[in-house]
Amino acid sequence: MNSRTKVIHIEGIVGAMEMSIDLPDELKNDPFFVVRGLALVAHPHPLMGGTMDNKVAQTMARAFNQLGYVSVRPNFRGVGGTAGVHDDGVGELEDLLHVTDWMRTPSSWSQFDVTANQAWVASSNMLPLVVSGFSFGSFVGSHLVQRLADLGRPAERLVMVGSAAGKWTLAPVPGDTILIHGELDETIPLIDVLDWARPQELTVQVVPGADHFFHRRLHCIRNIITGAWLGMPDHRTSSEN
Repeated sequence: MNSRTKVIHIEGIVGAMEMSIDLPDELKNDPFFVVRGLALVAHPHPLMGGTMDNKVAQTMARAFNQLGYVSVRPNFRGVGGTAGVHDDGVGELEDLLHVTDWMRTPSSWSQFDVTANQAWVASSNMLPLVVSGFSFGSFVGSHLVQRLADLGRPAERLVMVGSAAGKWTLAPVPGDTILIHGELDETIPLIDVLDWARPQELTVQVVPGADHFFHRRLHCIRNIITGAWLGMPDHRTSSEN
């Protein structure tokens, strides 16, 4: 993605987990840059070619970087350097929960050269956490947000792109969830997403002309995410007052 993207491996539940860490550009020249939060990005279905390097997943990570978040894109079980085999979302949920624990532990970041000397690491356990996912990743992400809420450590916000409504059973999601869907999605028809969102009174942001993978429409995802953050609370501003 950029010079601030690093691939790392951590110990997961069933063995090694491969992840990409994407850092805001500001950290390149300023290790004391105040990070806004942490963002977890979940990729599409592993058995259909989904990886952490999926273009939609990278676009979401880049959008969060622009907002001042440190992004983490893990590979699901059996993908790339991540151990294990596909587990229909069950094991994947546990893996993402494990990753959020890792992200919120300062000593996790201090063991890697790219982040070891950055000031934000010391307070990573107190930073807001955003959960996001594309397609199958949105399915796992919805259940992760529900689990985090049940554990008393809720996510700051959930972003779902190409939501997996109608293919997998999504968990109920918070009212401020950002739902982005392509008008011409042939994999998950827009009507399925609308039918799922309607009883929850959720807003669905439709990108005209976009297919499931948002070919030639990736910039729309970035613009919607960054625009949705306008006016949201920012701990960096409140700490200055």
